[in-house]
Amino acid sequence: MNLDEVFGFDWDEANILKNWEKHKVKHTEAEEVFVNKPRVVFKDEKRSSTEVRQQILGLTNQKRKLSVIFTFRAGKVRVISARDMNRKERFLYEKKT
Repeated sequence: MNLDEVFGFDWDEANILKNWEKHKVKHTEAEEVFVNKPRVVFKDEKRSSTEVRQQILGLTNQKRKLSVIFTFRAGKVRVISARDMNRKERFLYEKKT
């Protein structure tokens, strides 16, 4: 599935709270990364062996650079984690965009 075929987001309340408490990322900010361009998406093979997870690097409406780990479930994006990009991710994002 690609991002242009997404029918919305499937949020887990615990993840909303976790992302806010741990990383100060609101779920609405994480959603903005999927809409705003440019964005970089790739498989995240090291984090899960039970489901296909992907990572997206992109910008919020306020130009905050976020890294979001997600999976697709029933045509929706299910965000697992959202945080500010680290130095390596910022470098990769700048290089790819």
